[in-house]
Amino acid sequence: MMSIPAIRPLLAAACALALAACSQQQAPVSFIAEGNPEKLSDWHLMAVSSSKLNLNKQVVPYDLNTPLFTDYAHKLRTVWMPKGQSAAYNAETTFDFPVGTIISKTFYYPKAADGKAVLANYASDGDQLDTTKVRLVETRLLVRRASGWIALPYVWNAEQTDAVLSRTGDQIPLDVVHQDKHSDKITYVVPNVNQCASCHVADVKSRQFQPIGPKARHLNRDYTYEGISTNQLQYLAKVGYLTGLPAEGAKAAPRNANWHDAQQPIDARARAYLDINCAHCHNDKGAANTTALHLNMGAPADLHLGLCKPPVAAGAGTGGRSHDIAPGKPDDSIMLYRLNSAEPGVMMPELGRSSVHQEGVALIREWIAAMQEGCGSK
Repeated sequence: MMSIPAIRPLLAAACALALAACSQQQAPVSFIAEGNPEKLSDWHLMAVSSSKLNLNKQVVPYDLNTPLFTDYAHKLRTVWMPKGQSAAYNAETTFDFPVGTIISKTFYYPKAADGKAVLANYASDGDQLDTTKVRLVETRLLVRRASGWIALPYVWNAEQTDAVLSRTGDQIPLDVVHQDKHSDKITYVVPNVNQCASCHVADVKSRQFQPIGPKARHLNRDYTYEGISTNQLQYLAKVGYLTGLPAEGAKAAPRNANWHDAQQPIDARARAYLDINCAHCHNDKGAANTTALHLNMGAPADLHLGLCKPPVAAGAGTGGRSHDIAPGKPDDSIMLYRLNSAEPGVMMPELGRSSVHQEGVALIREWIAAMQEGCGSK
């Protein structure tokens, strides 16, 4: 009888063959250089068959160390590039992707026992999605055309067989059940294409549109490919999707903390959370650059991080508080007040959610509370 360690490689190979068989049934991925296809299936990135969402060949899934919060939705992220094309590595900014690149992000929720409500705070299903167990909500595409990136939001139909283009966005009512059994009624908002640009414009002067997640510090983590846990940066380089990775590999690349990992320092976790959720606007070139609040990883932990910083033009968003961050006093901090609100005109981030991320708020509260109290002469 074969031992369990001996069987594992065979099982991994069998799974890989099964997945390959599913992907081979699909037509090749289509890079559509002009126009706005009406259905997600027109791109041939993925297809639902026998209630399983199957990725096509060369469509590579990935994940982030700390993901953006979107009303507790889970996300399946993928990237595809034309044969022979690759992205150029950059240690700090979004990788330079070639024309023809298609980045997808599929938002979904595990289903509750009644099949109608959806669940929050449950383990991710990775890239093995079963529509009998999860509800597919939307898939957003970022497509790199010759003229630059475009964003296309697709909303999944009730039958969970395909998704339809919704350039004007959509609103989807959901009953969300949390692990402590309490439930919320939320309105999940699918952004319109203009709202996509409000977050993805990396430089307000040049109006440069960029993906947010595919940066070295977000991708430098392991993912299970074909049954084997592998560093994502090294895997992308191995399959030809990334060039310029340092000779030392992922060890030489920056790496953000996992915000949910209590074994990592609170400062690293909080900074990673703010980096992915806020820094696409709050940096020296972003849409919120006039606030002088810089929340990108690597920015100095000084006034620009919000420490003892008076607000520039927050209006009602201050909640009567005097500083973005009042060290040692989370309840006196504008940042926590705005993160803990779902009121339009007050809440931050102002797009991408209609509910409060209670766990994220708790993290930022703990971070501010751990700071040495007092502003002195700042």
